[in-house]
Amino acid sequence: MDDTPEIIRYYAEILNADSYEIVGTAPDAAVALGMVAETAPQVILLDISMPGMSGIELARRLRAAGCDAAIVFVSSDDALAADAMNAGGSAYVSKNLIASDLRLAIREALAGRSFIAVWPGHRP
Repeated sequence: MDDTPEIIRYYAEILNADSYEIVGTAPDAAVALGMVAETAPQVILLDISMPGMSGIELARRLRAAGCDAAIVFVSSDDALAADAMNAGGSAYVSKNLIASDLRLAIREALAGRSFIAVWPGHRP
């Protein structure tokens, strides 16, 4: 879930290459909460920076509501990777590494393993 239509289309192109079914996209956290409740996805792709509520807070709320989907965070601020994982994330991918690591992150998250890909030179 990202608030930029161009980025959402880019993620969809990457995920369609692996035949993932995209059940919806949400422009903000409020819409995302309702959508997750309606669709019960296996994986939730969350941008940390979202209008209305951060992806980290959204993940906390989803976990508190009993959501057990794998949550894969994306962000351009790798300093937030640890916070994202502590909020219930299954994986974190720097936006700079989406093309190379997003599919791997999702596969690892679906297998129940943690995955973190940060831009070289940065530690989460």
